[in-house]
Amino acid sequence: RQDISKRLIDLQYERGDYGFHRGAWRVRGDIIDIFPAYEDTAVRLEFEQENLKKLSIIDPNTGKALSDLRSTLIYPAKHYMMDREKHAGVFGQIRKDLQRVVKNFKDAGKLLEANRVERRVTYDLEMIEEVGYVNGIENYSRYFDGRKSGDAPYTLLDYYKHNYGDDFLVVIDESHMTIPQIGGMYNGDLARKRTLIDFGFRLPSAYDNRPLKFEEFLRRTPKVLYTSATPANWELARAGKNGIAQQLIRPTGIPDPEVVVKPTEGQIPDLIREISERVKKEQRTLVTTLTKRMAEDLTSYLKDEGLKVQYLHSEVNTLDRTDILDQLRRGDYDVLVGINLLREGLDLPEVSLVAILDADKEGFLRSETSLIQVMGRAARHIEGKVIMYADNITGSMQRAIREVERRRLLQLDYNKNHNITPKTIVKPIREKLIDRGQVQETEPLLYGIERDVVNSFENLSPDGLTPRDRKNMILKLRRAMTAAAKDLNFELAAKFRDRVRQLESI
Repeated sequence: RQDISKRLIDLQYERGDYGFHRGAWRVRGDIIDIFPAYEDTAVRLEFEQENLKKLSIIDPNTGKALSDLRSTLIYPAKHYMMDREKHAGVFGQIRKDLQRVVKNFKDAGKLLEANRVERRVTYDLEMIEEVGYVNGIENYSRYFDGRKSGDAPYTLLDYYKHNYGDDFLVVIDESHMTIPQIGGMYNGDLARKRTLIDFGFRLPSAYDNRPLKFEEFLRRTPKVLYTSATPANWELARAGKNGIAQQLIRPTGIPDPEVVVKPTEGQIPDLIREISERVKKEQRTLVTTLTKRMAEDLTSYLKDEGLKVQYLHSEVNTLDRTDILDQLRRGDYDVLVGINLLREGLDLPEVSLVAILDADKEGFLRSETSLIQVMGRAARHIEGKVIMYADNITGSMQRAIREVERRRLLQLDYNKNHNITPKTIVKPIREKLIDRGQVQETEPLLYGIERDVVNSFENLSPDGLTPRDRKNMILKLRRAMTAAAKDLNFELAAKFRDRVRQLESI
């Protein structure tokens, strides 16, 4: 039994007598329960005088036995494991590289960095020697894998290549967003690692614990299917004329939405009228703005007008976003105001109107791709309509409108020729896997600070803040003070200033 316990520690399982979770094990008398990191059930080992008597599968929550086992195989709790027999050779190479790095730092007069990297690597090697792992062991993966400096890391694509050669297909969804991210992952990782290495926090081998370079990714994916409603020029050029398939016809027969351009003068009263018409029909509306401040102010104004409106922004938790979207579909809200979240992957059949404010402001949020993606949110309803509020027709607007109208004409022509009557998508609202209670209604921020916090400054006790929270609050208040002053809101800026002084005096 002691040998099993030691081996579980080597496999990076945690002792969890009072908190049994994946990757943990516990001891209760002559019983050892193991909860594999990759299973939904646990394994129970029952001993009698140090001899294994019974092996069974149990429910980790109740401890109830589900079935008996004759044997089982327990894999490591974490990916970063290495064979102890390889320690000597690997450690020798790491120490050799460490000596070279320390010498380079000392020659450059960087004694602090030399001492830092020497202490760090020495500690890491001692931890690996004693317990088999250390936090950050992946930064030594090049040594453990037997790779040379600069070699690409092993990925899931290598598994497919090894098993199937070139006979496998990679599907890249929303390729106009995914492809740039694949190229950017390596560059972002490189910039972060360079700082760690230059200041002596890591050996240069950390460079080789990285994402694939874009060229390496392409070499490992011989057959690729790019899917996007707005493919970029790179995908189009790579596919060629004969490699592009347009899927414009929807099973429901719903065409792309009608697009209308209206002037910005009087846009808010006009928007309220349009929303009110949808409310009467029990339909929903999405409104997209350019900035968080505009979205906050618009949300507050629409609420004052008696509309049921919610604000979806990047600071809302991911799970709360899903709940907010479900509440919109159920009718708890009539309007959802957002900035850059009302785009890809949002499937809301109840939405019949998409309003785009400041559509003529060229930029990332009003590019051809962004406009087409936002307009597509109204393509699930037979009365789908898009209103662009703009005083000028930009090139992006012109191209986006032209593309949507091209698709719409083809779809309407197809429906006419095949006697198809469009039908709105019927999509049930999914039951929650976990009841997380009522989602708190999101209050718009005021210069980056929650309105209720601003309104209750007098009642906010600084003693209830940790030193770190107090420091973060001071930074937020300073930024808010500057923003309020620039906005000529001097009364609120003074309020922020006084609060900063109070927090700094503690």
